[in-house]
Amino acid sequence: MSLLAHLPALQVAVPLIAAPIVAMVGRRRFAYGVLTLVSLAIFASAILLTRQVLDTGPISYAMGSWPAPIGIEYRIDLLTCLALLLVSGIAAICAPYAPASIDAEIEPKRIPAFVAMYLLAISGLSGMVATGDAFNIYVFIEITSLSTYALVAMGRDRRALSAAFQYLVIGTIGATFILIGIGLIYMMTGTLNIADLAARLPAVEGNRVVVAAFAFLVIGLAIKIALFPLHVWLPNAYAFAPSLVSAFQAATATKVGIYVLLRFVVSVFGASYAFDAMPLGWTLIPFAVVAMFAGSLVAIFQVDLKRLFAYSSVAQIGYIMLGLALGTQAGLSAALIHLINHGLIKAALFLALGLIAVRLGGTRLDHIQGLGRTMPVTAAAMVIGGLSLIGVPLTSGFISKWYLVTATIEAGMWPLAVLVMASSLLAVIYVWRLVEMMYFRDPVEGAAEACTGRSNPWLAWPAWTAAALCIYFGIDTRATAGLAELAARALTGGA
Repeated sequence: MSLLAHLPALQVAVPLIAAPIVAMVGRRRFAYGVLTLVSLAIFASAILLTRQVLDTGPISYAMGSWPAPIGIEYRIDLLTCLALLLVSGIAAICAPYAPASIDAEIEPKRIPAFVAMYLLAISGLSGMVATGDAFNIYVFIEITSLSTYALVAMGRDRRALSAAFQYLVIGTIGATFILIGIGLIYMMTGTLNIADLAARLPAVEGNRVVVAAFAFLVIGLAIKIALFPLHVWLPNAYAFAPSLVSAFQAATATKVGIYVLLRFVVSVFGASYAFDAMPLGWTLIPFAVVAMFAGSLVAIFQVDLKRLFAYSSVAQIGYIMLGLALGTQAGLSAALIHLINHGLIKAALFLALGLIAVRLGGTRLDHIQGLGRTMPVTAAAMVIGGLSLIGVPLTSGFISKWYLVTATIEAGMWPLAVLVMASSLLAVIYVWRLVEMMYFRDPVEGAAEACTGRSNPWLAWPAWTAAALCIYFGIDTRATAGLAELAARALTGGA
């Protein structure tokens, strides 16, 4: 059997095996080399898997040659490919950024351990996406969570430790809910394979145990994706983590959580059960709408840019969940499109903030005064990210908002379309604050000297690449909207 046939397993196994090797070798340069090679390899693997799925349909990979549902199955379909492309693509964008960023923020003796934890986080997110086994989803959630708690705690701010502890406590509660939900559906069906669960659950879906399992899973995953008001762990985790962790986590972690929620809601329980037998749509819509407004309102008053964009993420998660809550193919397409686009937007913004933190010593608003003159290209990258958050035409954010507004109108819920547009105007306020500080204020004392000379290109290029992709995918939507619509159609049983 060729190596290409093992790509589903290698997508998870390569970073998982690389992590302990990096930790044992304990060499900084070796760790950076492995991280770069692994990130590029899994991105290439994700592209190959996507092409294969588009050509031949979903891939079923039996671990150890044990057939499902007895053995563990990795199942790669279009939705899986979309999430794998996001995780591995962001990892590849962040890879050249990692050495300079880590050297500036992490003690040299802790760097191998940091890189090992980062590789575990990549492996865990990839595993959550690729596996076709419900219990394995929980296992990979724990791998991702434990490694991320450690990564957040390694931030140079003393508050990083308390942020990691808060994240750990709330994340453990969410994981416990998820485990209980999986245990209950296993008790009722006797299987953990996702495809097998989908076939067996209809026979027992009227049972109260199944209702309880559904509730536990939705609430547990709502904590993991930071859906308002279960988002309290997110602002501090983003604000006090090292820059590389903030960028990678903001772009991928909550998005993969939404992927898992979609998997359980649509693939396991079924859209008819979730949105007809259970009032999931009408339950989620109020929380999504409040998130859209509350996240942006709180962001307006933040003085630390990491916290500002963290609260912005709460609002953007509201948009994604609103699309999901519509329970229609168009709504699901809109949710998936914004899931990808928002990942790129947040990567561009947090990578730019990391460059600012290294050169200017922080990410408060006063650090970016006059940035348009001292670091013009970095300032431009932040403006592009901000315009995408608003949804300005020719940016990827506009495509997301257009699909979401169209989906709400098609569902006959035009007041929601008005609320989407009204909440987007709140983003104008905090984005304008950035523009004002960068282009209409004089640099603070010492900022011009700190920015003298060329910046490290390995710190700068990833942010510019992500910002350029925000423009590109606002013009050519084949790779985002095209794949998302195909995935939504396949997920809802379309052709």
